Amino acid sequence: MKINIPDISKQIYKSDILALLEKKYSIIGPLWVNQQMEWMNKVYASFKDHDKFLILIFLVKKTLDFYSRNFTKLSYDEFYSRDIIQIEKFSIAEISEALNIPKESTRRKVIELENEGAIRKIKKKIVIDRSKFYHSKPVDSIKRISRFLSTLSEISKDEKIISNKITTEEFELVIKKNFSYAWKMYFELQIPMMISYKKIFKDIETFHIFGICSVNEHLFAKKVSEEEMNRDEFIKSIFIINKMPGINAMSISDITGIPRATVIRKLQKLVKQKNLTIDHKKHYRTAGNFTKLLMPLQNIVLNKLANFSSQIFNLELLNNSLHKKLNKKKEILSDIRKSV
Repeated sequence: MKINIPDISKQIYKSDILALLEKKYSIIGPLWVNQQMEWMNKVYASFKDHDKFLILIFLVKKTLDFYSRNFTKLSYDEFYSRDIIQIEKFSIAEISEALNIPKESTRRKVIELENEGAIRKIKKKIVIDRSKFYHSKPVDSIKRISRFLSTLSEISKDEKIISNKITTEEFELVIKKNFSYAWKMYFELQIPMMISYKKIFKDIETFHIFGICSVNEHLFAKKVSEEEMNRDEFIKSIFIINKMPGINAMSISDITGIPRATVIRKLQKLVKQKNLTIDHKKHYRTAGNFTKLLMPLQNIVLNKLANFSSQIFNLELLNNSLHKKLNKKKEILSDIRKSV
């Protein structure tokens, strides 16, 4: 029996994708930050509490790590065949340290999750019951990240990193086929991102609100300028575009789902800290100096994004190669049958 061995020379390297993210940021950046804020909106919608959702996905990732260590790969359908997912034993101290949440807050939120039935014990097993919270299946997340990766693949094709564009549908299929592995990597991208920004903004809600202001500016800058720019050039352009519109508190509340009173309180704090500016129309924009301070952190996020993207690219290319070989074998067998 012939073994299908991947062609190492055709693999996609993280360094190439990272260079592309930097070079083509005016195209890729607005798409990325927009999909990230859409993900954050879904995160908040689950419990109206970012930290609760962060705790749950941290525990789910521990299970995905267990699968990976034991060479177990589940498809999307296999993973979601039941509402209940078994998780490893955990301690409040472990979660608190890993997620940068004070111990007492961690204990309180875990108790709330237990009272809501999201975390419970079945005999000696600890499980997460996904039926107890909204958006437990990442249907929209898979579609969004697949659209982003497809656009990235088109740019990669133009830069001769890959030979053909990969469609959104092809990415969706390969992610669902290799779901436990792909979503482990996705959480390895998202969880550190949320923790890192939390350390700067002190809580995830504040980062979420600031992020909406940043996304608004990214999308407007992309709209008014067709010039291709790298990341440094694009970020600078945001602060020199005349009549760059801000966004008001009501719009931020509508987009995020965060109560308007909370949004206003957080915005006032961000303005006081000189992280945002406010104009006479009560529209908010990011402050240039503070945005520059975020660049080192964004370097880390882009590095993790390049790692995630390159690995999913390689999964798809391997899947496509095996698919072509399988079809070739089918054609050969069909020809043999016809000749008999």
